[in-house]
Amino acid sequence: MTTDPPGAPTDPVHPSDRIDTSVAHPARRYNYWLGGKDNFQADRDSGDVMAAAFPTIRVTALENRRFLQRAVRFLAREAGMRQFLDIGTGIPTADNTHEVAQAVAPQTRVVYVDNDPIVLAHARALLTSAPEGATAYIDADLLDPERILSHPDLRRTIDLGQPVALMLVAILHFLPDPDEPYALVRRLLDALPPGSYLAASHATYDHLPAQVVEETSAATRNGGEYGTIYLRGLADFTRFFDGLELVEPGVVSVAEWRADAEPQPRPSAADVSLYGAVARKP
Repeated sequence: MTTDPPGAPTDPVHPSDRIDTSVAHPARRYNYWLGGKDNFQADRDSGDVMAAAFPTIRVTALENRRFLQRAVRFLAREAGMRQFLDIGTGIPTADNTHEVAQAVAPQTRVVYVDNDPIVLAHARALLTSAPEGATAYIDADLLDPERILSHPDLRRTIDLGQPVALMLVAILHFLPDPDEPYALVRRLLDALPPGSYLAASHATYDHLPAQVVEETSAATRNGGEYGTIYLRGLADFTRFFDGLELVEPGVVSVAEWRADAEPQPRPSAADVSLYGAVARKP
């Protein structure tokens, strides 16, 4: 089955009325790096500035996407997950979470969450579920976990009494420490039963030259073309998995996470500068 199109009762403002084409948005910039067409000049300009400082940024975007797909495939096939909560899903492209999961188990149910109006405008594409399963889209922000967890479209689609795979892929690095990202992740995990999983990826400074780290940090502090990307090291990223059981190979570059079947040689950790991991809630 599929759910009714979500958002209409609680989202009176039409998505197109909320689109500001003059300001770069992470989801649209990511779409640009992936070769998509759902972006504006501000997104392309911002993406090009970041690519000038970090020339392999497009490799990073592609490898992050492949990590998402491998993680979903593992969760559906090997971990037996039949429910997914994908927060910060971004603009639809090929092999979205529900497509990968439902290729393994057509009855899989997926809830997508994002706060970009362009993503909302593409929700109909996201809602194309296998007949046996269901998908829903929630217009909400990771900063408001209570809205996400209590949203009627989530409650109609996912049974929080059964294990859920929580996907936080390339979103946590947009949260500064004052936003309490660890507490936000813990609140979401606390709402999920034992046997649930967390899959996440995060930009890191661990493999970057000191000059790039300083430029990125300065740009983040001052705003501008970089937006607000908060790079974290290995220990700080691993903290998101405190109390969980890490799946092998643990916390590694997204290019290396269960990537034996990917084209070889793999991009280096320095070229990608993104950690990824999957862990189970005991």
